[in-house]
Amino acid sequence: MLVVDIVIPVLAVAVLLLLTGARVVKQYERALVFRLGRLRSGVRSPGFSVLIPGVDRMVKVNMQIVTVPIPSQEGITRDNVTVRVDAVVYFKVVHPVDAVINVEDYRYAVLQVAQTSLRSIIGKSDLDDLLSNREKLNEGLALMIDSPALAWGVAIDRVEIKDVSLPETMKRSMARQAEAARDRRARVINADAELQASKKLAQAGAVMADQPAALQLRLLQTVTAVAAEKNSTLVLPFPVELLRFLERSGQNGGERSGHDGGGNGAAAPVPPAAVTHHDDGDEEVEAGPDLPAVSAYDPGELGPGPMIDPLAEGRSAPERSPDEWSDDSSGTPSEADRTGFTAPGPETGPGSATPGSGSG
Repeated sequence: MLVVDIVIPVLAVAVLLLLTGARVVKQYERALVFRLGRLRSGVRSPGFSVLIPGVDRMVKVNMQIVTVPIPSQEGITRDNVTVRVDAVVYFKVVHPVDAVINVEDYRYAVLQVAQTSLRSIIGKSDLDDLLSNREKLNEGLALMIDSPALAWGVAIDRVEIKDVSLPETMKRSMARQAEAARDRRARVINADAELQASKKLAQAGAVMADQPAALQLRLLQTVTAVAAEKNSTLVLPFPVELLRFLERSGQNGGERSGHDGGGNGAAAPVPPAAVTHHDDGDEEVEAGPDLPAVSAYDPGELGPGPMIDPLAEGRSAPERSPDEWSDDSSGTPSEADRTGFTAPGPETGPGSATPGSGSG
C-alpha cells in the first residue's frame, strides 16, 4: 500500500509536466527552442513537440506571405509636383533563425524600410512615371526594400503602388491637357479624312469627265436618294450647261443688235438743210424730209420777244440812249436798236450782223 501511495502521485506529476510541455507546430510554421536562453540547434518541424517546463521556451515563426499596407507618403516628384502615394508590400520569412535572432520585430522593420524607400522613389521619379510606368517603379521599390531585408531572413515577394493622389489644381490642368490632346487628334483625323475624300473625288471627277454617262447615273442616284428621304419634295434636275448656252446666246444677240443700229451706237447723219434767199431779204431754210421748213427770221412765227443771234451768244449788245434810236422821228426804237444786231441780208449772208449798227 505504501508503494502504491507513492507511485500514484509521481505519475500524476509526470503527466502534468508532460501536458504542460507539450507543443504543436502547424504546417505553415517553424519553431525555435531556447533552453535556458540558448538556441537549440535545428528548427522544429511541424508536428508534436515536447518542452521541458520551466527550462525550454519555444518561438514560432510564420512562413506565410505577409501583406503589409504602407501608409500614404507625401513627397515632391522630380518635376516639382506634390503627390501622396499609397503602396502595399508582400514579403515572407525564408530564414526563421535570422528573423528571430537578427532583428527584434521583422514586421515593423520591413514596414519602416518600405516607407523610406517609397519616399525615395517619389523624389526620383516624374509624375508621368508614377501615373503610367508603375511596373518599373514597383520593381525598383522592391529591390530597395529587399536589400536590407535579406539580413533579417525576409524575402520581398512584390511591392505595388496602389494610389497616387494629386492636388485639385493639378487634376484640372491635366484634364485640360488631355482634352486639348484629344481635340488635336480629332482635328488631324478630320483633316486626313478630308484629304482622302478629296483624292477620291478627284478620281471620280476624272472618270466622269471621260465617261459623261457616269455623271447622269450619279444624278439619277442623287434624285433617288432625295426622293426616298423626302417623298413630298419634287426634284427637277436642271443642267448647268443649259444656263451657259443661254448666257452665250444673249451675248451674241446683243452684239448683233449693236451692229444693226450703227455698230458703236453713233447717231445717223442728218442731211444738210437748203437755204433759199428771197427778194425781200428773207431766207427760207429747207430741212430734210423729217424737218419742216422755217424762215431764217420771222418774228410772227417765232413769237414775241427779241431774237438772239447764236453767233453773238456770249457777247453783250452796246447800251444806247433813246436819242440814238434811228428807226423814225417818232422815237420808236427799231428792231436793230432793240436787239443790238442787224439781221443778215442777201449780200452779207448769215452770221455777218454788225453789233451796235442802227440800219442794215
